[in-house]
Amino acid sequence: MEKLPVIDKSQLENRLKDGKYVLVFMATWCPDCSFIKPKLPEIESDFSDYKFIQVDRDENIDLAQEMNVYGIPSFVVYSDGTEIGRLANKDRKSKSDVEAFLSDIAD
Repeated sequence: MEKLPVIDKSQLENRLKDGKYVLVFMATWCPDCSFIKPKLPEIESDFSDYKFIQVDRDENIDLAQEMNVYGIPSFVVYSDGTEIGRLANKDRKSKSDVEAFLSDIAD
């Protein structure tokens, strides 16, 4: 999974203008992020039509605020530059939770 450098929202939107992307907002200190992280390669494999990009919430705190991402881990899905869905809540996310969300978005 690619790791996003420090970037602002307009730069990010320009980068995401073509294709399908899943932004995964995480932080090294986050226990729920550590819980889902080992499953991310499997999720990426199962949804190979999306490009997954890891966003370190602490390094990109301004971007997270601009995008109203306050809880982590959060999954924000873009298609051709438009946000089409987001899985962001206070619950611990399992592989099946994330895959069900992505399946719903893909339909």
